[in-house]
Amino acid sequence: MHMQPTTDQVSSALEGVLTNFASMVKRVGWRHRLSDADVDEVMQEVRIRLWRARPTSEQISTSSASYVYRTAVSAALDIARRRRARRTELSDPIDDEMGIAAVGGPLADAEGTELAEQVARAVDTIAPSRRPVVRMYLAGYPREEIAELMGWSEAKTRNLLYRGLADLRARLTEQGIRWDTTG
Repeated sequence: MHMQPTTDQVSSALEGVLTNFASMVKRVGWRHRLSDADVDEVMQEVRIRLWRARPTSEQISTSSASYVYRTAVSAALDIARRRRARRTELSDPIDDEMGIAAVGGPLADAEGTELAEQVARAVDTIAPSRRPVVRMYLAGYPREEIAELMGWSEAKTRNLLYRGLADLRARLTEQGIRWDTTG
């Protein structure tokens, strides 16, 4: 007979994981330019998503840094999108009536979204061992921090990152997307 974990065990496991990865989750929110209140919302959303995806205390306790990171990025992006949608709903259309072009504008937003989707699809095609390190690097994590979060040596992280970026560059070049590293 399999016993269901108690609410206390699950809560304790969730708090343990969130305590271990709190600084990483907060950095994800700040990198997405979220306010402190929104970063708190990211923390709560990560808690909820972990609980839903991993219902037992054992599953929660074994959550890897990369899993929590991906969950945090997803939550931060969802919150940023909701915030942007709210801001759009509340914005005054007078600028459009006066012919004032918004910085970026819908075309730039669409192109940026399309490029981000192309990069994400290209990352999905590189070797599975290289994907997390490339995703974290593209999200703004320095190599040393990636090594620490993943529990890898600096040399392993550097190797996976450079090879993963080379693979990504090749995939994007095949798609006609130029990757300028001289910038």
